[in-house]
Amino acid sequence: MSRRIVAILNQKGGVGKTTTAVNLCHALARMGQRIAVIDLDPQCHLSVSLGVRSNTRSGVDETMLGGANLDGCAVQARENLWLIPPGPRLQEIEQLSQGETHRGDLLAIALANSLTEIDSVFIDCPPSSGILVANALMAADEILIPMTSDYLALQGLSHLMGTLLKFEAALNKHYLLRLVMSRYVPTRRLSQDVLRTLREYFSGKILATPIRETAFLAECPSFGKTIFEYRPGCRSARDFNALARDFLTGTVI
Repeated sequence: MSRRIVAILNQKGGVGKTTTAVNLCHALARMGQRIAVIDLDPQCHLSVSLGVRSNTRSGVDETMLGGANLDGCAVQARENLWLIPPGPRLQEIEQLSQGETHRGDLLAIALANSLTEIDSVFIDCPPSSGILVANALMAADEILIPMTSDYLALQGLSHLMGTLLKFEAALNKHYLLRLVMSRYVPTRRLSQDVLRTLREYFSGKILATPIRETAFLAECPSFGKTIFEYRPGCRSARDFNALARDFLTGTVI
């Protein structure tokens, strides 16, 4: 099977994007998949969540600014799981001059000759629509959108879909789109309503397992642990294991 390149993306903050990235990647790695995850957010939240203090460690910044090979930046964060940290200069990418040619291609070019032995590369994007996200969209073949069950998230999704359609037209490509419900409360009416709306407009594109809300998921990052290390028997760990199987098998609703 060819390598999958997946951008985890939502321009709205607070939707569980990094939580999804960290725990889905670790779930897949625990299943024997070789996983690389690129922390493309200058805030370094994904790296911190994996227990890697990366604010002084060079990473994808040196690849995008200086052409360094991604393989040399990779840190083995867990068995079968490699992290490419953001690096201290990543925010400089957003400040590249408008005349800089192919600045949106930097990550795609780097991935063409790096991480070739990996089964899936995930790109954890910042909650913005700048040049870093453009690099992720040019490099990725798949888009994974974490969604919380509130109406502001639905409004943000509408805007994001407009952005994706523009990129598809400009790049002459078609993304494999997947949505995942995060912070889901099955007994809450609003959660049920939002999921129903998503199924109406995105039928066949929603990964089958929603990630139920628990306090444990919010607590994990402060310890640099994933849910499988912090509370391995909790329902969130079970949900992420099921979500990983959905990702591998393409099980959608």
